[in-house]
Amino acid sequence: MEDKTCPFKIILGSSSIARRNILAEMGYEFSLMSADIDEKGIRKEKPEELVMALAEAKADSIVSKLQTMNNQDKDEKPTILIAADTVVVYEGVVREKPANEKEAREFIKGYSGGHAATVGSVIVTNLKTGFRKGEWDRVEIYFHKIPDEIIEKLIEEGAVLHVAGGLIIEHPLIMPYVKEVVGTTDSVMGLPKALTEKLIKEAL
Repeated sequence: MEDKTCPFKIILGSSSIARRNILAEMGYEFSLMSADIDEKGIRKEKPEELVMALAEAKADSIVSKLQTMNNQDKDEKPTILIAADTVVVYEGVVREKPANEKEAREFIKGYSGGHAATVGSVIVTNLKTGFRKGEWDRVEIYFHKIPDEIIEKLIEEGAVLHVAGGLIIEHPLIMPYVKEVVGTTDSVMGLPKALTEKLIKEAL
């Protein structure tokens, strides 16, 4: 879907391929910028607070980058910046990207026959008006037993090393072992469509 007359521009503040795909599926055209922040430097007790703080930090980092580039060209269209963050919560503990293969293996073995949740945030900033609003979304995921050889294949392939909690429920190898998702898959993948759409509308 191409809309030449879109009344606003979008910047997706993320290097995540999944987020890129979801936003494109929503029918938007957008440019990409990634934030330079030390994610490990931001700590919060609650996962909901953590993902909001991380998305906020990403948004701030990109806003200051844009100011330095001074590309606030005299464009009449407002620009909407979307920043997001997702963590996995397992037995009350927040999981970010696995540090190595060993940790990824432990993570996935833990999900086998068990349950995990994702908590994701979306923060939308209207760069023209300064309006900013964010919300978070939680999804519960229940798993069947995941065979060891499947876990090894996932580790070998490597994609699980680059995502929060080593969790990719849309992965063809994992899909057969996902028992139930209470919430939306796009939220697990990093960008809840309905929430993003709602925040974009509010920001305009």
